[in-house]
Amino acid sequence: MYNVLEWLENSREKYSDKIAVIDEMGAVTYDEFVNISKAIGSKLATYTGMRKPVAVLADKSIDTLSTFFGIVYAGCFYVSFNPELPEVRLNQVQSVLNAEYIITDEEHLDRAKSLVSEDKILLIEDLKKAPIDEDVLKDIRSKAIDTDPLYANFTSGSTGVPKGVVVSHRSVIDFIRVFTDLFDFNEMDIIGNQAPFDFDVSVKDIYSSIRMGATLVIIPRKYFSKPVELLDFICDKKITTMTWAVSALCLITTFHGLDYKVPETVNKILYSGEVMPLKHLKEWMSHLPNTKFVNVYGPTEITCNCTYHVIDRDRDYEGGVPIGKAFPNEHVFLLSEDNKEVTDEDVAGEICVRGTALALGYYKAKEQTDKNFVQNPLNDAYIDMIYRTGDLGKYNANGEIVFSGRKDFQIKHMGHRIELEEVEAAMAKIEGIERVCCVFDDVKSKLYGFYIGDMDKKELHRRMSEKLPAFMIPNALRKVEDMPLTKNGKIDRKQLLAGK
Repeated sequence: MYNVLEWLENSREKYSDKIAVIDEMGAVTYDEFVNISKAIGSKLATYTGMRKPVAVLADKSIDTLSTFFGIVYAGCFYVSFNPELPEVRLNQVQSVLNAEYIITDEEHLDRAKSLVSEDKILLIEDLKKAPIDEDVLKDIRSKAIDTDPLYANFTSGSTGVPKGVVVSHRSVIDFIRVFTDLFDFNEMDIIGNQAPFDFDVSVKDIYSSIRMGATLVIIPRKYFSKPVELLDFICDKKITTMTWAVSALCLITTFHGLDYKVPETVNKILYSGEVMPLKHLKEWMSHLPNTKFVNVYGPTEITCNCTYHVIDRDRDYEGGVPIGKAFPNEHVFLLSEDNKEVTDEDVAGEICVRGTALALGYYKAKEQTDKNFVQNPLNDAYIDMIYRTGDLGKYNANGEIVFSGRKDFQIKHMGHRIELEEVEAAMAKIEGIERVCCVFDDVKSKLYGFYIGDMDKKELHRRMSEKLPAFMIPNALRKVEDMPLTKNGKIDRKQLLAGK
């Protein structure tokens, strides 16, 4: 297999009349979905050549998803331009991508005009009406190879310029096959999509669904600020599978939503993005006693995830939940600062990854690619590329990797080197504290601790003094009503610091 479209077409052959995707406006069968995608691809192929980036400026929907696959049918790769992003950000992304064409809808037409000339804007509504040209599509497929790009996701760059991570068909095929097999996905699954389409967590939702012939439910974004309505929606749609960011799961438990309603059809929850607070994990597990919970880890650059740990309900995780072991066909190891492999227990090293799942690199950013995608320093015999994640990990007594923080979240404070995650973990264990986030102000050399919970600052400081040395206690504690989130569902540390 060398093209993800084979999964889509296989599922259409097996489940032609089955619902493939549901959004707020309606639903489509596999047969309808393939036909729409082929129509879009046939028309798009008259405008552009193969292996070109095509931007899609539209909210999450069936039309947006079929446009992605239409782009793939045209032999190109898609880039989601999230309309929720500010104008400046979209212009930054387009300045790097320089997409010749932007596909959009009537609602976002004016925004598209600020990014490209009007003659380079294609409307989804028009593309869907085009006739399917099977000869053109067949010719395109005959020229495709599995290392052709499938999509690009833009992440924040250390230089202030967004980085476009380009991922191939082969990487997605390799990862999703293992991912769905390990965690028992099947055609009966109803997958509840939480992640934005420009965030790689959605890749697991989309391609797990089409590989298995499952049903993908696109959950409207508005519900993720309304726990009651969100739970009503999950229960109404009989969702079985949630591959969600930690913050989205914690939204429900922070407001004790599971006491209102339990989504009993959910049989597996796979979470990622941040460290899951143990008290929130325990609350989910107590309400869903037969559900499988999996902690998955990995940056965008290695195609979704590289390690996993299936939660053992009989195990004590007071020392933290490990990120676990590598997925099959991925090699995950730790490197010391002098590029030696770390194998000893409880010794920190940078998490590095090698294997087919590695991205093709950053789009039009060779210098940045060469910095992070490098020759394996443990091998000088042949080309052996690895990705350096910038994350720190340690091996526990079971030989599992435990996430130990970001290299850039390791701060020097009051003469001591401190991991912010360690301070957060200690705060989070205190009864009455729901969520926490620590942020270091480099300018003032001041450590801030933000928290949600029913406890005043003096009492929290006293309780922390019982657990941590003085140099690890935040200089200032700030009680907040909620944690601001980035578009990817992670806590927005910059916004917290700005509002202090």
